[in-house]
Amino acid sequence: MKILIIAECVATSLSPLTANAVEASKSFGATCDILLLGSKLEEATNTATSLPNVANCLIADLPALAHPIAEAYAPIIADIAKDYEVVLMSSSTQSKDLLPRIAGLLRTTPLTDVIEIIDEDTFKRPIYAGNAIQTVRYKAKTKLISIRPTAFKPQSDTSKNKASIAKINVKPPSIKTKWLKMDAPKSERPELTAANIVVSGGRGVGSQDNFKRIEALADLLGAAVGASRAAVDAGYVPNDYQVGQTGKIIAPDVYLCFGISGAIQHLAGMKESQIIIAIDKDPDAAIFKVADYGYVGDLFEVIDRIHESMSDA
Repeated sequence: MKILIIAECVATSLSPLTANAVEASKSFGATCDILLLGSKLEEATNTATSLPNVANCLIADLPALAHPIAEAYAPIIADIAKDYEVVLMSSSTQSKDLLPRIAGLLRTTPLTDVIEIIDEDTFKRPIYAGNAIQTVRYKAKTKLISIRPTAFKPQSDTSKNKASIAKINVKPPSIKTKWLKMDAPKSERPELTAANIVVSGGRGVGSQDNFKRIEALADLLGAAVGASRAAVDAGYVPNDYQVGQTGKIIAPDVYLCFGISGAIQHLAGMKESQIIIAIDKDPDAAIFKVADYGYVGDLFEVIDRIHESMSDA
């Protein structure tokens, strides 16, 4: 079986999400090739070639591909994908932009958000905000699949893999879309989808100023910052903090949430966390039904106590 991983690059670096897709490829019992599109990809290539289970690294390194514009990437990927039985990406903003375009060019249908690969034709994926799991038989000539990264966490591998590198000649298509700029917040905190610890706040935090105390606690713990949709809609934080069905799907080792009631849309994004610690003043909040540890009380008192205990330590 021939498997192609579509790498996701952030500037000149390889996104950690690519390793999750490579991990998923192991479920097919075969090695995979990995395709990198972009410009100045030396650093990303070095990372990609060392990933376990990667046999070949295909590189299309052109200034015209420096920015991930789906209109330019999709025709190139579709042309290469014709030679593969499975094309994999991690579920992300980029995959949601790319896969439908590739599917249209290949006249097929993508299968998204897969959480388990049973065999080469059978897959499981969540539906109804994760309240039901759908088993799908998928027999397309070229299977276009996005996997949920939290379901395929890369395993530590002591082997020193060194995949072969092949530079491919591609001609970027003429497109009408023009890249202007990317406005992304700069932060020293871990990236939300890759963090081991996430400190999250909801409507119960009360205000944008109060949310700064959530961020300060995250900095103290070396954690990423998350938020419920209610907190984002209220303007407490930008929408890239949002965890949930319409935000980011995460599964950290520890999820510490303050003032989050536990709407089903939010639970869909974080209930796979290893340990969930919830603090809310409402004893009947739905969040306590999924929490491993819960505290009913004033969230700011808890934050102050954590700060005090960390200072004493």
